[in-house]
Amino acid sequence: MLSVFRNIHFQSLIGNGMMAVFGMVTLSILYRNLSVKDIGTYIFFLAIIGLIDTLRSGFLSITFVKFYSGTEEERALKVAGSAWLLGILITGGCAVINIPTYFIAGYVEDLGLALFLKYFAIVSIITLPSFMANCVVLAEKRFDRFLWLRIFTQGSFTLSVFALAFMGAITLNSVLMAYVISNIFASVAVLVLRWTRLPALKYAERATVYELFHFGKYSMGTNIGSNLFGVTNTFVINFLLGPGYLAIYNLGGKLTQVIEIPLLSFASSGMSILSADYNKGNHGEVMATLKKLVGMMTIAIIPLTILSFIFAEPVIHLLGGKNYVDNEAPNIFRLFMAMAVLYPADRFFALALDVIDQPKVNFYKIIVMLVVNLIAVVIGIAIYHSLYSIVIASFFPTVVAIFITYRPLNRYYNFNFWSMYVSGYHEVVLLVKKTLKMAV
Repeated sequence: MLSVFRNIHFQSLIGNGMMAVFGMVTLSILYRNLSVKDIGTYIFFLAIIGLIDTLRSGFLSITFVKFYSGTEEERALKVAGSAWLLGILITGGCAVINIPTYFIAGYVEDLGLALFLKYFAIVSIITLPSFMANCVVLAEKRFDRFLWLRIFTQGSFTLSVFALAFMGAITLNSVLMAYVISNIFASVAVLVLRWTRLPALKYAERATVYELFHFGKYSMGTNIGSNLFGVTNTFVINFLLGPGYLAIYNLGGKLTQVIEIPLLSFASSGMSILSADYNKGNHGEVMATLKKLVGMMTIAIIPLTILSFIFAEPVIHLLGGKNYVDNEAPNIFRLFMAMAVLYPADRFFALALDVIDQPKVNFYKIIVMLVVNLIAVVIGIAIYHSLYSIVIASFFPTVVAIFITYRPLNRYYNFNFWSMYVSGYHEVVLLVKKTLKMAV
């Protein structure tokens, strides 16, 4: 049992799983206490904030782990300091841009967009220390700290929302204030605990900053492009169908976190392993790990997809309440879960390309995906004017992404596409046998 709890994949899964549980509890409270319009406004605000945060995380998250993992202390200090410098510059740029947008916000009718134009720089500033701590703990494979970081951020927010609900004081403004306070608490906590490597800022050097920048500009484009899928759909639904439909769409899609959390967890822990193997020249190990991750995750998702088709209505009722059972939310959940079988190949192929110094391919792939998604969404809305058409449109860019990323990976190290699932099946069988043997 101790060996299981010390496993970095397990610790990463627990950390992200805990975040998902906190998120689900928070969302359930909000759906039961806010109006459909206020829920839609809140979701729209967070979606745009997430897009801006992607500018920073795109530059630094994958970049930091890639150049920091498995390096000597002298190199690690230079990478950490240079990353901090880039983070400060990006956040400072947001603050400068926020000055004119703050005054423009008064002329914007949409409340979610107006809130974003006023406060996005404040959110960027207060989340910088916790963001940098997240980069450090992932690169150092300290997933025990990663777990606590999730408690500091999402846990404190959930507790605040629960307290507001208990006091009968939940409003859109009070929820947003709780969001700000919880992020301030998380950043102060990691600074006090010294998890950010902020003192390394004095080791920042121009050459390393440029190195991180030139790699990060492609991963940033990839991250922003990936985030734009959700934001594009959010904009289309918010302005063409209305905030109420956005609340329904988000509820059906939010439940796919049962898939996203394991993917994110294994991507977080797998990135450091893949990077360390690549930096040591173990190309065969890189591909072997990739195949296991894709195959095992896909096989694990299939039973969850089947269960989601059977129990969609009870799950939606549990999370959003009875008012959402008779609308599109259950079927949207089913559609998203059906497409989730393709997610492991899409996610880990993109991760592997960054590891093997092919971020350009990911960047160009995202551009193609955005075009395909936009065309599919526009055609779907024009013909059917339905939430279902937006969900179905997401299928096409995912297939395109897998096709684009498979070819350069195959040139790097030849492998058969279907062999991933064979490898994953054997690994799952081996894992089950070991678990049963330990239980006996």
